[in-house]
Amino acid sequence: CLIGLLQTWRGTIRFMEQDVTALEADARARAGFGYIPQGRDVFPQMTVEENLRVGELIGGPGGKKLPELVYEYFPRLKERRRQAAGTMSGGEQQQLAIGRALIGNPSLMILDEPSEGIQPSIVQHICEALRSFRNELGTTIIFVEQNLDTILAIAERCYIMEKGKITQSLAGAEVNEDNVREQLLL
Repeated sequence: CLIGLLQTWRGTIRFMEQDVTALEADARARAGFGYIPQGRDVFPQMTVEENLRVGELIGGPGGKKLPELVYEYFPRLKERRRQAAGTMSGGEQQQLAIGRALIGNPSLMILDEPSEGIQPSIVQHICEALRSFRNELGTTIIFVEQNLDTILAIAERCYIMEKGKITQSLAGAEVNEDNVREQLLL
């Protein structure tokens, strides 16, 4: 519902003081939403560079684009810019999916399971990049994640959900407290 792929059945979604509830997904992307789905969804036949150019289409014609910044955060993408995205590792594809969203300079990035199926060293690099987006660019990041280390590396605030309902709200550091960890692991 947040990114516009499903209709809301009640309530309102407000973004930057605007009601975006009725906007389609593409309009939300142009309004500043960046979405990185679970499974990455890069265009496998296209090169890294071509995938990133798709990201340049997002954010509207006058929006600031950040192609060099993507290569700064993810230098591996620059090395592989002429390589077909489908031949890259899962971690490289995840960096590409994040870079494709970042290139449109979103105000809000939404990630679904950013660490899924990725080797720990690449997850650590992705977490560092996401913290930089938040701290240096002012990008708000919402992510769904089950990996506790990833949560602790990125989150400032955590919402625990059970069966689609928020059951707890915690500061990011509180998730690492023994009593909270025990409760979450039950």
